Amino acid sequence: MKNSLPVLESLDGTSSLPRRETRAVPVGTVQIGGKAPIALQSMCATKTTNIPATLAQIRLLEDAGADIIRIAIDSKKDIEALEQIRKETQANLVVDLQENYRLAELAGPFVQKFRYNPGHLHHHQRNVSVEDKVKFLVDTAGAYDCAIRIGVNFGSLDPSQKDKASDPLEAALSSASEHVELVESLGFTRFVVSLKSSDPRAVVAINREFASRKPEVPLHLGVTEAGMLPDGAIKTRIAFEQLLAQGIGETVRVSLTLPDSEKFREIETAREIIGDVQAGRFRSVPEFLDSGLNVISCPS
Repeated sequence: MKNSLPVLESLDGTSSLPRRETRAVPVGTVQIGGKAPIALQSMCATKTTNIPATLAQIRLLEDAGADIIRIAIDSKKDIEALEQIRKETQANLVVDLQENYRLAELAGPFVQKFRYNPGHLHHHQRNVSVEDKVKFLVDTAGAYDCAIRIGVNFGSLDPSQKDKASDPLEAALSSASEHVELVESLGFTRFVVSLKSSDPRAVVAINREFASRKPEVPLHLGVTEAGMLPDGAIKTRIAFEQLLAQGIGETVRVSLTLPDSEKFREIETAREIIGDVQAGRFRSVPEFLDSGLNVISCPS
């Protein structure tokens, strides 16, 4: 059967992959979705307050070909460091808001995108409704010309969704769908969604389902806490190959536990997987096995 998906430019701008044509989301100098190539992302594993180390890692990732780089903030000291970091780099930066959504207002002048986890919005200022918190984030993003990523993670699901669904996949889908509806109801469409798990099979299943429900929304692909090389790359490949080959995924992040000096391998691994898929080379034909040790390891 002929593939009905449009064939768009891939990573290198020369070869092609079947791709969905989602709405376009600008993030600084990069576009996610639309007819843009797949954007490569990574995250600094340094303490943000260690400005020299963080800048060194940003440059390392840029040199490897990272389009977008994420930095975690959890305090006003992190914001002060972020301000200094911005003075030294023109990289497209995403701020991971962790559990304090209000830091978005302070980070806004220095970044191109916010990432928030719906499951974390319940932890800070519990007297404020989730709807009001999301409105604050949307208003702040609009004020500072930032995009948003709604980052749903199986390991930190919205507590209200856990009560609604015994199946984590359904709970995660419900959480993502509710936040998409909420953000769009506020007139904001400059956002992407990620649905992540440490199990590549779950990543494939949930992203396929979400893509069928909301085909216009760009998807950020990732397998969380995939572990060390080579296992982390294998688990990521299992998910990415199946999704990218179906045209699903507008931006990707490979999450590996690595020394700071080797974080560039996340970008190298992403480029290799995308290149293999566009060339028709698939390495993860066997199913991911339940037997044996499955290492789940935070990249930082």
